[in-house]
Amino acid sequence: MNQKSIYLIAGEPSGDFLGSQLIKALRALSPNLFIKGIGGDLMVAQNFNTLFPMQDLSLMGIAEILPHIPRLYKRIQQTVDDIVICKPDILVTIDSPGFCHRVSGAVKKKLPNLKIVHYVAPSVWAWRPGRAKKLAQLVDHLLTLLPFEPDYFLPHGLATTFVGHPLLEQHIHSDPTFRKRYGIDENVPVMTLLPGSRRAEIERLLPIFCQVAQTFTNVHVVVPTLPIFAETITETLSKAKLSYTVTTTTADKYAAFYTSKAALAASGTVSLELALTGLPMIIAYKMSPVTYFLAKHLVNIKHVCLVNILLNKTIVPEYLQNDCTADNLIKETEHLLKQGHQQKDYLQQAIALLKNPEGLGPSQKAAQVILGLA
Repeated sequence: MNQKSIYLIAGEPSGDFLGSQLIKALRALSPNLFIKGIGGDLMVAQNFNTLFPMQDLSLMGIAEILPHIPRLYKRIQQTVDDIVICKPDILVTIDSPGFCHRVSGAVKKKLPNLKIVHYVAPSVWAWRPGRAKKLAQLVDHLLTLLPFEPDYFLPHGLATTFVGHPLLEQHIHSDPTFRKRYGIDENVPVMTLLPGSRRAEIERLLPIFCQVAQTFTNVHVVVPTLPIFAETITETLSKAKLSYTVTTTTADKYAAFYTSKAALAASGTVSLELALTGLPMIIAYKMSPVTYFLAKHLVNIKHVCLVNILLNKTIVPEYLQNDCTADNLIKETEHLLKQGHQQKDYLQQAIALLKNPEGLGPSQKAAQVILGLA
């Protein structure tokens, strides 16, 4: 019997995590499987050979795309050539549509019989719904993280499976030593501030969040962030004369959530991380006026918080753009500190919706689907 092979591509850190989990699940089901492709440190740690460093792709932010276009096209061609030489049984691409879909399109022309699976659906339910039809022409199977996503792709003839959200596979727990390690008084309530994971988000939201925190005199603020932003955030919190802690590890981020009474957070996946720990939250977001004007005319959703989107109702308060003011957030935070427990049952309901119907781990379900196509 020939050894089966899978070519796996991830182009950014979130994809690297998904890819590493998927590699474990694939090998558990098929120990002799040959896997290679493009990935980051987490995938490489799973004895995975990467064609070139994943960072070459994850540097491609909007602002820096233009100067890197020649290198990006060189990497696309290099990847396509490698896939054609390897002739894998299946090509699996993870998120990073700018790179992955170009590779898939080129590979389809050269290896028309190769099965291609894409993992993580583009958010066609939020904007540019035409991408669903385009994706159906590029890939053979789509794996989605959210339960309502298959309905957007199945009408275009694209076989789609909801596998569940990878957050469910993170081993998170409370940490009774958290307060002691950071010298936080046992009797002082803790509030988590999450101003975003991009510099522009932090610059817009953190000063507003600080104004909110300043009105609660007996509160300790914790700001989980990436190491690259720790110094800037520390300076801002210090100038605001807040009692604060800045953390930079995933373990401490979740420990802060479990220790806190409430969270103020930028819109994004972090709302699901907060829901996972049952921490009541307020979602706030501000973007440049031009970006907001464009988004308002392009985006087609009632809610921005994933908890609200999953439940199709407003459970988590959302304050966006002109409504994202310190005064509005102060009033809502006062309410949350007193009545936040009312959110908790709904947060559990939202998390339950992220589990696939079979009750399998998302990576295990994804691996089953992929190997079923081999």
